[in-house]
Amino acid sequence: MYFLYKALTGLSGPALSHVLQKRLSRGKEHPQRYIEKQSVITKERPQGNLIWLHAASVGEVQSSLILINKILKFFPELNILVTTGTITSAELISKKLPQQAFHQFYPLDHPKWTESFLDHWKPQTVLWMESEIWPNMLKGVRDRKIPAYLINAHLSEKSYSMWRYMKRDIRKILSAFTHILCQTDKDKNRYTDLGAENVTTTDNLKYSAVPLQYDDAEFAHLKEKIRDRKLWLYASSHKGEEELVARIHNNLKTKYPDILSIIAPRHPERSDDIQKNLKSSHLNITVRGNEHKLPNDNTDIYLADTLGELGLFYALCPLACIGRSFSDDGGGGHNPIEAALLNCAILHGPNVQNLQDIFDEMNVENVAIKCHDEQTLEEQINQLLGNDFALMTLQKNAKNFAEKKSHVIDIVMEHIRPALQNLHHADKG
Repeated sequence: MYFLYKALTGLSGPALSHVLQKRLSRGKEHPQRYIEKQSVITKERPQGNLIWLHAASVGEVQSSLILINKILKFFPELNILVTTGTITSAELISKKLPQQAFHQFYPLDHPKWTESFLDHWKPQTVLWMESEIWPNMLKGVRDRKIPAYLINAHLSEKSYSMWRYMKRDIRKILSAFTHILCQTDKDKNRYTDLGAENVTTTDNLKYSAVPLQYDDAEFAHLKEKIRDRKLWLYASSHKGEEELVARIHNNLKTKYPDILSIIAPRHPERSDDIQKNLKSSHLNITVRGNEHKLPNDNTDIYLADTLGELGLFYALCPLACIGRSFSDDGGGGHNPIEAALLNCAILHGPNVQNLQDIFDEMNVENVAIKCHDEQTLEEQINQLLGNDFALMTLQKNAKNFAEKKSHVIDIVMEHIRPALQNLHHADKG
């Protein structure tokens, strides 16, 4: 089966280039750097030892930053190449990378492009985050005998079911990894069943996140404007969820006339569409924008359409609903640990399958509240905003839970440290 895949992808160059051009025309690719996805490389490889870390999108980026900072704390002489696949992830990580790390877009899985990528960068250790499986690239890694680790590994039921029909191929592909470090025992059992060796459960690296950073001055400005108004946050919203916020706001306004609802969309570039969709709600909407406009006393909904400021709004709001759990696209959920670390009580909808294990554990531990539908969400917001003790208890539970789980990074480091020490000793030698 792999030979067929390689043959087909080998012929796919013109088609892949056409897809990239179409995405470019729709603003989904970087206008200057999209060629990196064809392995057109414009940067020189830095001198010295180089680790390559791949994090597909925004979710994996947050976990990768935890790992990058920990690695450089102990091995500051290493260079770290970080690849991602989306514009948003590239913008986010480029702002936060330490000096020894730099970003490139990940090449599409064309055999010549993957070979060119590996020939240029010559990584000496490979760290892949979560669930990205690209056969041509992994074959190149295996053929070069590069130590490779799949970190924070997760395998969905859908992917597991698909790969079970191609066990021989997936076993060979997974043999590229020296060690697979899984989020849960369920993931471990799935990888083992597919023929992977050296598989360990470490828990989810997201638990080791440091609190999202925010600007103290911006926090003070917002706090002064909002004063003692009742407020809540819908964090990382997707299509369909902004209208939900508007409906809930209109209903809650009868009990809390001064309530302020804050929406922080997952993709700020949707701001214009969100404003159009909310027009029929007849609510007073203030858009933060690049000029960081502040809400006024008449603002019903504050649209926080800026990138990299989610920490600011988690710190500001005592209560948040985690986005993409009620969205039109079937959901999946976003990382609730970020909210917990900033003392935010957590609500979420029913569709959190991308982080199901985290949400399930948080529900069992009374750290987060699952809301089965819009009415339940509205009822929970109403109850918590009207009961300071219940709200503070949920906030405290969330923060304590997140802090107790923060040791996961140390377990991951124990497993990858031997490969990093080998590079360190070789460099000193």
